Amino acid sequence: MAKKFAILGDVHSNLEALNVVLEDCRAQGVTDFLCTGDVIGYNACPRECMEIIRGLGCPVVKGNHDDYVSDFSQNLNNFHPHAAQVIEWTRENLDEESIAWLGNLPLSVTSMGITIVHSTCDHPENFGYVFDNLQAEANFIHQKTPICFHGHTHCPMIYEKSMSGVWRIDPQDMQLQMGRKYFINVGSVGQPRDGDPRATYVTYEPATKTVRFRRLEYDIQAAQERIRAAGLPDRLAERLQFGQ
Repeated sequence: MAKKFAILGDVHSNLEALNVVLEDCRAQGVTDFLCTGDVIGYNACPRECMEIIRGLGCPVVKGNHDDYVSDFSQNLNNFHPHAAQVIEWTRENLDEESIAWLGNLPLSVTSMGITIVHSTCDHPENFGYVFDNLQAEANFIHQKTPICFHGHTHCPMIYEKSMSGVWRIDPQDMQLQMGRKYFINVGSVGQPRDGDPRATYVTYEPATKTVRFRRLEYDIQAAQERIRAAGLPDRLAERLQFGQ
């Protein structure tokens, strides 16, 4: 049976979105999963989302929120008050073993010619952002595989490197070309920020080198109600509606 990967990222404790994505993965005939990190943060179901992701038995890399929650040496005084509140709340709602699992996640994984990382290949521990071709070029210098999937910005995007330079390509279904490198942002399952509130993930078929972006409606109101019931900042609920 030909492999078909689903690459999920930035779930951010959004159970409603994650369940819809996994249902779609089954419908799409996905055989294998990869996770680009930030399983927790922002939303109100960290334990449930962690259990689901761990149950997939797939490679998972550490995101910055996974790092914040698991590293108690972090000085939360330097964080935005909303972010600090969610970090503290998440710590209180996870057991020690779950927090240890987050802390032990690798920063990058390479398997079968594919790399996954949360932010960048050059300094993954710094959780830097890639929003333009120059930032993507710095990543490509350190990217050892033709394909790298990442997240962090919550905005799906493709960066392609060829002999003529680095090109930014809006998210679209495409067949990857031999002799080129691709740095592909898979968007966010749980908190999109590109103006489209639908949950986003990517499928990849190695046999045909085909990448497809999937966007799915989910019950945003239910996710918002969970956030408010947990006593988390209302702004986190509001932004889900607008994909910001």
